[in-house]
Amino acid sequence: MSAVDPRPPCVLSIAGSDSGGGAGIQADLKAFARCGVHGMTALTAITAQNTVGVSAVHGVPAETIVAQVAAVAEDIGVDAVKIGMLATVETIEAVDRALDLLGPAPIVLDPVMVAESGAALLDDDAVAALRTHLLPRAAVVTPNVMEAGVLAATAVRPEDSMAAELSALARAVHELGSATVVVTGGHAGEATDVLFDGEGLELIPGELHPRGASHGSGCTHSSALAAHLALGLSPLEAARRAKAIAAAAVRDGLRAVGRGAGPVNALGVGVPHGGVVVAD
Repeated sequence: MSAVDPRPPCVLSIAGSDSGGGAGIQADLKAFARCGVHGMTALTAITAQNTVGVSAVHGVPAETIVAQVAAVAEDIGVDAVKIGMLATVETIEAVDRALDLLGPAPIVLDPVMVAESGAALLDDDAVAALRTHLLPRAAVVTPNVMEAGVLAATAVRPEDSMAAELSALARAVHELGSATVVVTGGHAGEATDVLFDGEGLELIPGELHPRGASHGSGCTHSSALAAHLALGLSPLEAARRAKAIAAAAVRDGLRAVGRGAGPVNALGVGVPHGGVVVAD
């Protein structure tokens, strides 16, 4: 009989902190726990944030970002990476250097570029750095429809069907170098995600919950996807599991928390059996 490895898969989030606990690394750690992997973090920014908005952002120095990644890599090891909020060219370049310390761990890049209000969160130089340094390193990139449009430098065409638009965006982003692209449809009023891996398109359907919480849904989705890659699933199956987990987190959202829409319920708080989705 072979011994069972007592070490769980270990997944690193490189992202910003949300003081309200709804998004960023706080959401990532909840998603990791829900998926049964050990979560680790490298902070890129500290935000003063709640369910209503962001009132302050303090970037973490580049050398500290690299040091955080080095510390976990040399002691614990990293089986997958989720990258979230980066904000500046200097941060993107620091993350690029830090990834050299990790070996072949698959990278899920959630390009936090456009706020739900439509406001840009990265300037043109930072978008260019993201395309150049990080997109080619990603096993999976998970833009929403607005972010995919920015990455592909193309406008969303409302005259097209949303399925056709998402498919075109997925192909355009794939040309920038990521192995697999998952364009999420929730921000376009469409529950279907589209996955393109250079060979075929896959539609990943879901259910919209228009009155549910949305704060942290993108973080939860990309973190769950990274966790399932670490658990050994293919990008397509990982994307399907991540879609189900994020949808449940929105459906069961903590709408009584705060004055805004409320954070997603990534841990299934108050849901029978915790709403836990277990990878088999």
